[in-house]
Amino acid sequence: MKKIIIFTLFLIFIPFFIVYIFNITPKEELIKLKSITQTKVRVKRLKTETIETIPLEDYVVGVIAGEMPTSFNIEALKAQAVASRSYVLKRIETNNDKEYDVVDSITNQVYLDNDYLKDYWGKNYTSKINKIREAVNETVGEYLTYNGEVIDALFFSTSNGYTEDCGKVFNLDLPYLKSVNSEWDKEVSSVFNSTANISLQEFYEKLGLEYNKDLKIDNIKRTESNRIISLNINNTEFKGTDIYNKLSLKSTDFSINQLGTNVEIKTVGYGHGVGMSQYGAEGMASEGYNYKQILNHYYTDTELKKLEN
Repeated sequence: MKKIIIFTLFLIFIPFFIVYIFNITPKEELIKLKSITQTKVRVKRLKTETIETIPLEDYVVGVIAGEMPTSFNIEALKAQAVASRSYVLKRIETNNDKEYDVVDSITNQVYLDNDYLKDYWGKNYTSKINKIREAVNETVGEYLTYNGEVIDALFFSTSNGYTEDCGKVFNLDLPYLKSVNSEWDKEVSSVFNSTANISLQEFYEKLGLEYNKDLKIDNIKRTESNRIISLNINNTEFKGTDIYNKLSLKSTDFSINQLGTNVEIKTVGYGHGVGMSQYGAEGMASEGYNYKQILNHYYTDTELKKLEN
């Protein structure tokens, strides 16, 4: 009888013990975001057509969330933090007489606000935002300069094995945005190689060419990094960047082949190719490079500086 009573009491109290254990388990707390400057960023929100004024470091957090996977190595995230901070500081300089500094899209940098991230990440919000805040806090106020001037810290997703000289993409010669080796992308990026197929009819329409059942491509000129400068399509010359934009390609390192009434387009890499390759940064970080080494590699002869209080 005594054993039955003890067993019954055990069954009654075990749920209380379980609840007690779960209730005393400490919840993950949000990391407080550091700041050493009163600098604000005027961000035009395209969805609402409004302009929000956001503290610099909060803005950098929202950009990393929009531009780089949180699964990336912390050193890659730190490199992104410095690049994004540098980019927006440059825009603040050049747009100080305008209504806003940046828009929240790929036109500048993708920015995602806290309310959106809480909804999008759900129960994973705290762990994900904390990792980003850690990267931002450990680089708080840091930015890149060249000859004492804030750099235009461009970046993109995936290289084709090399980054590209800025002058060959944007017709702007910036000594710190030169072509460098980026051998890591091939191993870590799922979009290193891509293939797209469209109809021959759609291909001609997008390029503004008359339909011809025979597709002729010749006189292809490429940069040292193998990206296309120009080519002729049915005796009409196009810039590689024009094809990239008109056909919404992932890279200017592409090849075009006719397959009957369809066109197959293969690309290597993803993005304009200028500045820091994000997947290259991830590859470097996975091999033990720190964020300063990553930045020094992709932004030639630059210097890391820190904002003053």
